[in-house]
Amino acid sequence: MKRYLLNIKSIALVAFISIASCVSDDLADVGDLEDITGPTPFYNVTDVSSSEFNCEDVELWAKYEYNFQAGSNLAVNGTQYQWAITDINGNTVDDINLVNPDLKVLEQLIDAELASVVAIEEDIADLEFKIPCEDDPNKVAVMEAEIEALEAQLIAAEDGLSDETILNVAAYEAQIAALEPATLQDQELIIEFPEPGDYIVYLTVTDNLGKFDTTEKIVTVTQAVPTIPVPEIAEPSFEDNSLFDGTGDGRDSWRVPSNDAWSPVGGGTTVIQINSKSEEGILPDGVQAAKFPSTGERVAYQEIEVTPGAEYVITYFSAFNLDAEGQMTVSILTPNTSSYAEAQLEANILATRTDTNEGRTVDVFKQHALTFEAGENESVIIFATNSGDEARLDAFSITVKQ
Repeated sequence: MKRYLLNIKSIALVAFISIASCVSDDLADVGDLEDITGPTPFYNVTDVSSSEFNCEDVELWAKYEYNFQAGSNLAVNGTQYQWAITDINGNTVDDINLVNPDLKVLEQLIDAELASVVAIEEDIADLEFKIPCEDDPNKVAVMEAEIEALEAQLIAAEDGLSDETILNVAAYEAQIAALEPATLQDQELIIEFPEPGDYIVYLTVTDNLGKFDTTEKIVTVTQAVPTIPVPEIAEPSFEDNSLFDGTGDGRDSWRVPSNDAWSPVGGGTTVIQINSKSEEGILPDGVQAAKFPSTGERVAYQEIEVTPGAEYVITYFSAFNLDAEGQMTVSILTPNTSSYAEAQLEANILATRTDTNEGRTVDVFKQHALTFEAGENESVIIFATNSGDEARLDAFSITVKQ
């Protein structure tokens, strides 16, 4: 019986070895299973559009560019890519412009090489943008003088470029000249659409066995809109000579239109005082801060321009003497507010924040934030007042909330 079992085992072993010998990479189509996995295409899209508006928010030009990157589940088999674009009704869109993504990369490398020159050019462009819409001739004169000075700096910066930098830029420019034009068969490309709207973008991926599949997405190209400008707060840190023309005593931009109308105590001067430190780094910014005596008769007032419909965040720092219980209030008021009494009316307050000196440390500044919506207003009033304890404010800043 044992002899028969040994014979059966031997036969099975020989049969296994024989079968295994037939599965060989050296013999085509022998023992291999057919690869029936087809491509599953997908793509990512990034908005890289750009535009330019003048200071009156009139569009000068817009490029509606979107970067498309194709992919699939296949990591081994070769693939081919084919893009197609239609409008939302399925009509082919022919008036598109294709851009090689490497062009953008090389342009950024050139800007990096010429960083010092580009920075000055951007400063000049920024001033040239502002001048046509500036009504104050004094500010125009200052900006024109700044442009003249910057143009001299630009010439010096260009003359000071090293031979290495010039060679690097020339090499990048040669690469740009040699770039292959983008096609609808590229795995990655930038498509410039003719105008805003909804488009259907199709991607077909084909593998090296001829299998293919198609995916599609609706890509919404949005209308270019002007960037909301950041408002200017004059003398934000109450520093001397910090006005646009190099003048000012740190308080000139913070005076009320009428002492009598805006006095919290019914009369007398409302002009803020200045607290000075001899060394920088003690105050949040510079060497001066606004001081509000504990009697509460001094206030800070400044009207700034804003964009209707925009939302903003104002930040600032406060400190207290801690001689008695006290508080500091900063409010954002509508531009029609014309007195201290009206500044207390809820209808005129867009936002307000009151901070007490409870738990505070003497002369230690703490930063605060105040968010407000401009609504239909083209300007708002920053208004600050205190009571009970001597207080200080410093380093106002404003940003557009995205």
